[in-house]
Amino acid sequence: MICRVSLPKVIKLPLYQVDAFASSVFQGNPAAVCPLDVWLDDDVLQQIAAENNLSETAFFVESHGVFHIRWFTPTVEVDLCGHATLASAYVLFEELGFEADTLVFQSKSGELQVSKNNDKLVLNLPKQTPIACDIPKPVQQAFGDSIKACLQAEDYIVVLTSETAVLRANPDMALLQQLDLRGVAITAVSQDYDFISRFFAPNCGIDEDPVTGSSFTQLAPYWAEVLGSDKLRAKQVSHRGGEVWCEVLTNRVDIAGYATLYFKGEISVSSTA
Repeated sequence: MICRVSLPKVIKLPLYQVDAFASSVFQGNPAAVCPLDVWLDDDVLQQIAAENNLSETAFFVESHGVFHIRWFTPTVEVDLCGHATLASAYVLFEELGFEADTLVFQSKSGELQVSKNNDKLVLNLPKQTPIACDIPKPVQQAFGDSIKACLQAEDYIVVLTSETAVLRANPDMALLQQLDLRGVAITAVSQDYDFISRFFAPNCGIDEDPVTGSSFTQLAPYWAEVLGSDKLRAKQVSHRGGEVWCEVLTNRVDIAGYATLYFKGEISVSSTA
C-alpha cells in the first residue's frame, strides 16, 4: 500500500513596505502591503502579519475595478486602518500603475476612497463623532490630573491639559489593556499645529502606534467643533511622528498625508496543496 502525503506548496507573493504619513523614510507609520490574486486562508494572512511584525499589514484583492481590502495587526484583524490604506493606495498608484485619480476600496467599514492631491494622498473615511463619557478607571490611573475631558467612539479620546502633557505621557500598558475599546488617543491643542495626538492600542498588540489614520476620524470632528474650523493640520507625536491634514465633511473625514516606499520584494509562504 502506498501512503500519499500532501506536501507543502510554496506560494510567492509580492510585498511592499511603505512609510505612511511621511515625506521620507524612517518617519510616519510603516505598513506592509501584500497584493493578492485571491484570498488566502485567514490563519495564513494572520501569520504573514505576525511575521512582518508591523502595526498593520494590508491585503487586497481586485474584482471588477474595486479593491477589497483587509488589515491585520501582528495579533488580530481590525475593521479599519487608515495608514495601511494610504500605503496600499501608494502601491497601486506608484508601483502597480493604477491610472485613475481615485481608488475605491471595499472593507468591513464600508466603501473607502483614496484620491491624489498633488503629492499627497487623501483618504475619505467615515466620520466618528466622539461623545463625552465617564473617565474609565484605567484611563484615570494612566493619565491622572492631566485629563481635561474624556470621550469615546471606536476608541477613547482623552483630552489632556497641555501639549507638554501629551509629549511627556508614559502610560502603563497593563492599565490600558483593561479597557473595552480598541485603543486610546491622547490629544491637546498645539503651538505649531491645530492639535497633536498619540495613540495606544495594547489590546491589538500595539503599545504605541506611530501614526493612526483612523483615529483622526474621531479626533478631527472633536477639534473642528472646539476650534471652529473644518480644516485642521495635526501631528501624531510618536517617536517617528507624522503630519496629517484633515477636513471634516458632513458624514466623512478627508485625511491627507504623504507616503514613501521603503522596500519592495517577494515573500514565500507555504501551504498544503
